[in-house]
Amino acid sequence: MTLEQLKEAVADGSVDTVLLAICDMQGRLQGKRLTANHFVDEVAEHAAEGCNYLLAVDVEMNTVEGYAHASWDTGYGDFVMQPDLDTLTMIPWLPGTALCMADLGWHDGSPVTPSPRQILRRQIARLEERGWAANAATELEFMVFRDTYEDAQRKRYRDLDPANLYNIDYSLLGTARIEPLIRRIRNEMAGAGLVVENSKGECNLGQHEVNFRYADALTTADQHAIYKNGAKEIASQEGMAITFMAKFDEREGSSCHVHLSLADRDGSAVFQQQPDVFRRFLAGQLACLPELTLFHAPNINSYKRFAAGSFAPTAIAWGRDNRSCSLRVVGHGPAERIECRLPGADVNPYLTLSALIAAGLHGVDEGLELEEALEGNAYEADKPRVPSTMRDARDLFAASDVARAAFGDDVVDHYLNYARVELEQFDAAVTDWERFRGFERL
Repeated sequence: MTLEQLKEAVADGSVDTVLLAICDMQGRLQGKRLTANHFVDEVAEHAAEGCNYLLAVDVEMNTVEGYAHASWDTGYGDFVMQPDLDTLTMIPWLPGTALCMADLGWHDGSPVTPSPRQILRRQIARLEERGWAANAATELEFMVFRDTYEDAQRKRYRDLDPANLYNIDYSLLGTARIEPLIRRIRNEMAGAGLVVENSKGECNLGQHEVNFRYADALTTADQHAIYKNGAKEIASQEGMAITFMAKFDEREGSSCHVHLSLADRDGSAVFQQQPDVFRRFLAGQLACLPELTLFHAPNINSYKRFAAGSFAPTAIAWGRDNRSCSLRVVGHGPAERIECRLPGADVNPYLTLSALIAAGLHGVDEGLELEEALEGNAYEADKPRVPSTMRDARDLFAASDVARAAFGDDVVDHYLNYARVELEQFDAAVTDWERFRGFERL
């Protein structure tokens, strides 16, 4: 949707609301609901403002200490939400509503560098300096429950009713049980401008996946965030709930497989035309995966997913069409691409794509040599292991020269504080596991 098309829709009354959205550190859409007239008359040209605490809170939106740009000492001022008019789109599941993504900046015109969208923009600019662009796609799995979000909370997320009661991976019969919801998600995402390719069942109870066509990296990240938010809203309208937790229970977790390839200025496939670039780019992924894991696995729960034999990786290895590896090379000819299988469904799309680009460019710039593809079972291979806890990933990220060179000290320190907050809060929590284990027996 162009701005002129939006103005026409506002004039004829078919659009009355515009969502001005940013993506926060947790990968969620935050922002304002603007009257459509106000958006087209004022905000489209002059931007809007929002409290800078949006990049300085925990998952529950509590203000926390340790962020350089936002605190009580600095008064929690505003930053600028600058609409990216190229992202204007209708939101079919909300009547009369359009959405526009925004870039975050300061009042002097400089970018808010820890903003996920700005982090990805910086990595895209590094590719552009070499005449390249990144194409990407994300495959998000989720679990559907026949409880509302409110009922699930009141039940303290216990004894929920999954939408399917057995493994429905690729099952047409099993997915038909939940097709009214999944069909709405497919069709209404298409109405929002996302190019939907398919949906399928997955292994865990009530687990599903919807897949979309690849796009440039920034568009893919934007659409990932819109889809994730929209799928939850559609489920809520249907009296159900969707979770994108990486590991909801002791069965299979929910993944976000990330596909990435490079194109040159005329759109040709770099990996096909320049095999040396492909090898070094992939070697960079292997070399940097441990120290950049924090951007692929951003939450305590993310690390519960890394279990042998679960289709989630534990070994840092690459293979051709080998789902036991962290990095899987798939496709042929111009469609050849790298699939990173490390992220879970809780990942921030801007951060995981930024990490993949930064790692690949490190491999190219340093001329890294690619090891032989692994054949066989990576779970049992003598390969380095994926960090098994957020604490390990935090420490590796803190010591990473690659992260500081690619993202900047301010960004690295910002997300180290994010990890500190999560770890301290988790360490202070008393879990159900502890109560069940120790209430009577200890």
